[in-house]
Amino acid sequence: MNTNVIRLIVGALTGTFLSAQSLPNRFPLLNPSGFLETYNINNTSIDNINNTSIDLTGAFFQSLGTNGRSCSSCHRPGEGWSVSAAEIQLRFLLTRGMDPIFRTNDGSNCDHNINTSTVDGRRAAYSLLLSRGLIRIALAVPANAQFTVVGVQNPYGCNDTSTLSMYRRPLPSTNLQFLSTVMFDGRESSLQTGTEKITYATNPADLLADLAHQAMDATTGHAQAATPPTAAQVQDIVNFETALRTAQAIDFRAGFLDAGGANGGPVPLASQSFYIGINDSFPPSFGFNPFGTPFTPAIFSLYDAWANSHWPARASIARGQAVFNTKAINITGVAGINDVLGLTSLTGSCGTCHDTPNVGNHSVSAPLNIGVGDLTSPLDVSYLPVITLQNNTTGATVQTTDPGRALITGLWADIGKAKGPILRGLAARAPYFHNGSAASLSDIVTFYEKRFGVGFTEQEKADLIAFLNSL
Repeated sequence: MNTNVIRLIVGALTGTFLSAQSLPNRFPLLNPSGFLETYNINNTSIDNINNTSIDLTGAFFQSLGTNGRSCSSCHRPGEGWSVSAAEIQLRFLLTRGMDPIFRTNDGSNCDHNINTSTVDGRRAAYSLLLSRGLIRIALAVPANAQFTVVGVQNPYGCNDTSTLSMYRRPLPSTNLQFLSTVMFDGRESSLQTGTEKITYATNPADLLADLAHQAMDATTGHAQAATPPTAAQVQDIVNFETALRTAQAIDFRAGFLDAGGANGGPVPLASQSFYIGINDSFPPSFGFNPFGTPFTPAIFSLYDAWANSHWPARASIARGQAVFNTKAINITGVAGINDVLGLTSLTGSCGTCHDTPNVGNHSVSAPLNIGVGDLTSPLDVSYLPVITLQNNTTGATVQTTDPGRALITGLWADIGKAKGPILRGLAARAPYFHNGSAASLSDIVTFYEKRFGVGFTEQEKADLIAFLNSL
């Protein structure tokens, strides 16, 4: 058997690819729910996976820094071009914690008073990376911030109040065409960082410029490059990642997700309509949708053809899609929605915050605080630091595990705000939310149930999880 084929089989089973030179287009990669596929839109043949491939040798996969890392250290094909905690644990086991992802500049819980000379020491130092898939992001408090950090209680020792240690999940480096902002806090799409806000009028040039800036920052930061990557290397990275479309393609129970008239899998994403503001859920008076088209909560239509299926697993996915599209949610206390609209409560649905058709992020930059990082989150956040912020004008204080967007803008109103990520390929990249607080899709449903009192039935929960796993 060809050596490259052997490496790909190992990769499909482990989520790693050793030193394979290429990945066949739409090669199925195993995850807990089924198989994920990535389609390279630069290939002209979408059906012959033997004659088309995804190159695994370009700048995206090269160590351009000093610590052995590449973009692919945190963006793995088998994990939806992000990472999963399970795959990171496997890498630790196979390398005794020496894989390049395990580096103290941002992979460890803190970068001082740690011992990484032994396996046990490395396991302790990288515990958040291993258990939650979290990278430590050091962000300085803006000089003009409307608040002061008056206290940091970090269980790992990074208690600095001027540069805060944030613990966040790596976002997928695929399906990037649909982004309305880059990074959870939008820092790679912000004037404050010298990057561009993504708008209808300037897209896609703004997105490409922001991705180039992000590639530069990741190489000099995460990979600790002594010299910046060349313009050609940066362009190669951007060209590579913007050509990828990734989605779940096969479900263990429902079979092929593009069968029976369904439109699951990555290929339909290549022709999915999108523009900044498409189907935006804010009122037309905000002008976020450039065409003024009314919002529809029917966000996903992938599995409409399965609505009356006699195949129980397919019928469940279709019902879950309907739950996502139609289940009423009483939205309260969400900074970025209730305060902006001046409404104490608003009846919405999943699509209110996830309005991009068949993709599921917000089609304009709309950072929200739904409570994921709050100390009162329905999920366990006890493993995160407690940061106390004080308003410089009113003296009011608030405690959070992550100030979010406020560390970019300096605005009190932005505390805790983060973007909602693209939902395709979810099954491959647990845990979820920016802080990894949802270990499973069931935890996500639990969060929304408790946070907003949705009132899901047990059947609705099961169907919704089946649907999310099919994305």
